[in-house]
Amino acid sequence: MEVPSLDLENPIEQTDREILGKVPQVTLGFWIIKIAATTLGETGGDAVTMSMDLGYLVGTLIFAAIFLIVVTAQIQSSKFRPFLFWGVIIATTTVGTTLADFVDRSIGIGYLGGSSILLVLLLASLALWHRTLGSIALSRIDSPTAEIFYWATVLFSQTLGTALGDWTADPQTGLGVGYEGAVLVFGAGLAIVAALNFWSRLSHTLLFWMAFILTRPLGATVGDLLDKPIADGGLALSRYIASAILVGFIALAILVLPQRVARCVATD
Repeated sequence: MEVPSLDLENPIEQTDREILGKVPQVTLGFWIIKIAATTLGETGGDAVTMSMDLGYLVGTLIFAAIFLIVVTAQIQSSKFRPFLFWGVIIATTTVGTTLADFVDRSIGIGYLGGSSILLVLLLASLALWHRTLGSIALSRIDSPTAEIFYWATVLFSQTLGTALGDWTADPQTGLGVGYEGAVLVFGAGLAIVAALNFWSRLSHTLLFWMAFILTRPLGATVGDLLDKPIADGGLALSRYIASAILVGFIALAILVLPQRVARCVATD
């Protein structure tokens, strides 16, 4: 799904100039890597919290520290670096996985309660971003402040997606459609968003964030399908092996699939 370089809700004045941003263009390759990264977030997060038995809180602290390191490097970078950008995306998926699990299971809020809180945080992040800078379009991520809002929104959306995926699949405290059913549900949701992108006049910025959120529970349920016990509807694959395969796939995809930098519109 292509995201246009212009924010239709905020027309560009003649004083604006086009510059290179630090995020990739949103293409089919972008979504392929994004889904793989979200799947890795699920298997990698579960490997640390469950297989290593460190628990959700410790896992969250570990991945939060990694996220802060790589996102700082990303914001301070002077240009788009594909492996650094996708490293931050993976960091948001792993910390999103462990944080959602900590809130939903350890604190005991539950999937629906956790999803509701995270949805409010996500909407608040978008609203504050728009109120502060006047636009939430990717073509306007042209300053450190815009990048901070972007990555905060990404983090909230990844965490929300984890909670939504668990709530949809879980047979005891959620909708109970199972992992295969959840994959179909969120896959259908993405197909609808893609259709709206091509055949409707809805804001492409809105559709981008809708798709971004939906890819997270899709990847999370695929990850659960791979590593959960057969008795729970999974394939019982090793979390370490699944994570290693996903890391290799993502690295190969970054090298093979075009990673063209998105252009931003900077105001003089």
